[in-house]
Amino acid sequence: MQAANDDGNLGQEIQRILEQSPGLAGALTGISIRSAETGEMIYERGSQTRLRPASNLKLLTAAAALETLGEDHAFQTELYIKGVQVGQVLQGNVYLKGKGDPTLLEKDFDELAASLKQRHVKFVHGDLIGDDSWYDDVRYSQDLVWSDEQEYYGAAVSALTASPNEDYDTGTVIVEIAPGEKVGKRATVKLEPETDHVKVINKTKTVLADANNKIEIERSHGTQVITVTGTIPEDAGVTKEWISVEDPTEYALSLFEKSMKKHGIKVLGKRKKGKTPVGADMIATHQSMPLSQLLIPFMKLSNNSHAEVLVKEMGKEAEGEGSWKDGLKVARNQLKSMGLDMQTIMMRDGSGISQVNMIPANEITKLLYAIQEKTWFPAYLNALPIAGNENRMVGGTLRKRMKGTLAAGNVRAKTGTISGTSSLSGYVTTKRGEKIIFSIILNNFVEEKGITAIQDKIAVMLAEQENLLGSGH
Repeated sequence: MQAANDDGNLGQEIQRILEQSPGLAGALTGISIRSAETGEMIYERGSQTRLRPASNLKLLTAAAALETLGEDHAFQTELYIKGVQVGQVLQGNVYLKGKGDPTLLEKDFDELAASLKQRHVKFVHGDLIGDDSWYDDVRYSQDLVWSDEQEYYGAAVSALTASPNEDYDTGTVIVEIAPGEKVGKRATVKLEPETDHVKVINKTKTVLADANNKIEIERSHGTQVITVTGTIPEDAGVTKEWISVEDPTEYALSLFEKSMKKHGIKVLGKRKKGKTPVGADMIATHQSMPLSQLLIPFMKLSNNSHAEVLVKEMGKEAEGEGSWKDGLKVARNQLKSMGLDMQTIMMRDGSGISQVNMIPANEITKLLYAIQEKTWFPAYLNALPIAGNENRMVGGTLRKRMKGTLAAGNVRAKTGTISGTSSLSGYVTTKRGEKIIFSIILNNFVEEKGITAIQDKIAVMLAEQENLLGSGH
């Protein structure tokens, strides 16, 4: 189906934008534009065709999670001991039980360790045990490509995990590389946070100021070994790269043991995984920010790990099983209740990283129309990137797009990018104050250059409309 009225200026303008985009030759286009006030279709092109949404799938995950968990939902991390304390010695084990918190930072482990110190424990005559049994032990969604496993966006998922900083890239460390003391020396390589869970092999060399900066960082598949190779000029700044860890549970435990050492507490036994036994004493808890706040790094920065954690949490909450299978079942049921035709949607994960996910553009705009009446909608809308706003936690993935146009500070939309796929869906207000919902999904292009510009032109053109809903299209 083409435009609701092919003679309309809107249809002609969109057609012109598409025809002037050589990158779309042989590609697939799905566009759906409707009134946010009435849900009435204004324009559609390929809007019923199932296309890969990339991270636009997070629009569905966020809506399902808010409906299932509620905007006040928070994640707990619990600290238990089992044994007898004699003086400063705990004769027994310490258990750190994760319940999915994707925002745990090193300082949070410090706070939990402080609660042990307050009990005057200096020696643990037993083991430090990480309990990640809140979710199942499947670490990766079903279609994740193995070469993505080392990337921050392909990090393993665990109920007990940690983040390096307040971007909350869960299950990753930041590798920082700076020039060495002098030419010929190895570069300085640091981890943030520092952890003994990861082994770093430094094969770098500091070179003259006018030489090339050619640093490569790789984590060997299935291992905890990160190898840094290449050259760095003596006057170069610090290079930073986020690399995922192989085992998030062990990573979190390593940070907690480090925090215990900081507080003068020594574990005499081993660091291992296990379940918290019945009858263990809970001595401390840490609570995450509520979901309404977590949505901001999740949606603004398009955080894949948060999406997959939310899928598992939905499964745990509604089905008693923290798995992709159960979480996706819950998500599908919630989305169906919001009016989506789940017979035409393929949902294989929560983040959109799968190349097997499929959804028509019309179903995305249908969702964005339906959820406006939900009590949690203000939190959802607030989490969408705002075009042209340089603040990362406001503009997010749209912070450098549509600047200096009527769309800047106006368009609130979710981006999506994987190989051969680019999407943009959200809300825009026209010049006259009419609220519009749009979804633009582009698939099967070969050259990425200029693809997001097509979406931006359409969004800007919508923002510039004088009388869109009154024009009869």
